[in-house]
Amino acid sequence: MAFSGYFAGAALIAALTLAPAAAAKVVDQSEAGFTVAHTAQVAATPADVWKMLRMPQNWWSKEHSWSGDGANFWLDSQAGGCFCEKLPDTGSGVGSVQHARVLFSKPGQMLRLSGAFGPLQGEALNGTLTIQIKPTPTGSALRFDYVVGGYMRFKVADIAPAVDKVIGEQLLGLANALGGALPPSREEKAAAAAEKPATEAPPAKEEPGLDAAVADLVEDAPQGDAPQAEPEAR
Repeated sequence: MAFSGYFAGAALIAALTLAPAAAAKVVDQSEAGFTVAHTAQVAATPADVWKMLRMPQNWWSKEHSWSGDGANFWLDSQAGGCFCEKLPDTGSGVGSVQHARVLFSKPGQMLRLSGAFGPLQGEALNGTLTIQIKPTPTGSALRFDYVVGGYMRFKVADIAPAVDKVIGEQLLGLANALGGALPPSREEKAAAAAEKPATEAPPAKEEPGLDAAVADLVEDAPQGDAPQAEPEAR
């Protein structure tokens, strides 16, 4: 289902909640906004990840488009560039949508976008999506962090999990376009185990992890009120 200006309130939230997602995690939330984060590992080099990242028509879900067709997406990956979508001519001329604009672009390492996606666009919000890429022994570790703040007519407790699922779906789409996600790292399994009740049995078998790069991504990502440090200007 494409985004529609006719959706409102509970119906819109219900539609978002039905979207499939990977390992959902709302990092924190308050009346002022919320942060969601997702990680994945792929058997692709950072250079290949970057190349795919610049082609959202190949991985961003058409279910979260305004036109209903992922082929209408495009991304100019330089600072100030647009992650945009063409709205085909239905008799009144060709239209377009800016999903986000590029704030920071470092090939093979990080892409940061500013934009309130989908129905959030109609609210008085700021949204910042930071996409990190780090090399691993067998490919790359990826992390999406989406931070949203400002005034909106949705309840944070309702919309944060829904947006989390949508962002998770986009990371999953990127991973699938690169050949599929690899098994979780040891750090991810340990973190998941720590969140489970003590009565739950531990995993029977541990898969080999890509721990160093994933741990770095977690350390580098913004947590709560702590801002992420930017690379020194050169």
